[in-house]
This record gives sequence, structure tokens and C-alpha cells, in this order.
Amino acid sequence: MNQNSMQPSTNTEFINDISKTLNGEYQAIYCYEILANQATNAEIKSRILEIRNDEIRHFQTFSHIYFSLTGSQPTPKLTKQCPNDYKSGILAAFTDEQETVDFYHEIARKYSNAVIRNAFTQASADEQNHAVWFLYFMNHH
Repeated sequence: MNQNSMQPSTNTEFINDISKTLNGEYQAIYCYEILANQATNAEIKSRILEIRNDEIRHFQTFSHIYFSLTGSQPTPKLTKQCPNDYKSGILAAFTDEQETVDFYHEIARKYSNAVIRNAFTQASADEQNHAVWFLYFMNHH
């Protein structure tokens, strides 16, 4: 993929979208490790770590796209504090996953590039699955 594969007028907007995406994935990777260590049992801890592995995979995919477009590595940052306790963390994770599904669908619809569309569509499906797990954890606390 190269810069010519997108319309020039969308490059700045896309770089902003993918930077927001990378920050969100980076935040999830960081917070889910903390959340896994607060889990109430080994099964939930294992599932949260599986979800975290998906977030790492998403981060790697989006980093590759970012690098392909900019020629530089992304420099993600934590944009908010992770919740301090398990119950708040599960609720925050559920809310974040649901919002991310909508955001990723929006990006997938906005750009005609197949690599970008497919990456965001696949990640959106994963995020929806994660939201269901966090909802389950909220209801079985």
C-alpha cells in the first residue's frame, strides 16, 4: 500500500483517524493487563488476556498501515487513566469496546482502500465480541 492508494484529500483525516485508533488500542493493551490481574478468577483472567492479545494484533495491523502511509513508526500515548478497580474496569472496557465498534465501522465506510476497509471491518468484529465478553463479566461479577 502506498500514499497513492488513497485520495490525497483524505490523508490528513485518515492519519488523524488511525492515530486515534492506535492510541485506543495502546490504551486497551495497557489497561487490560491491569484488569486481568484484578480478575476474580483464573477463567476470567485468561479471557481478558486473550482479548488483550487481539488488541495487540490490532495495534500491529494498524501500526503497519500507519507506517505504510507515513514512512514513520507511530508514537501512541495513553490518553486516560485506567480504572482502579475490577468492576469499574469491566464497565469502562465494555463501554470502550462498544464505542470502538461504531468508530471502526465509520472508518471502514469512509475510505475506499480495501486494505484499510478490511482491517477496520475485521477489528470491529473482534471488538464486538470483546464487548459481549465484558458484558458477561459485568453480569457474573
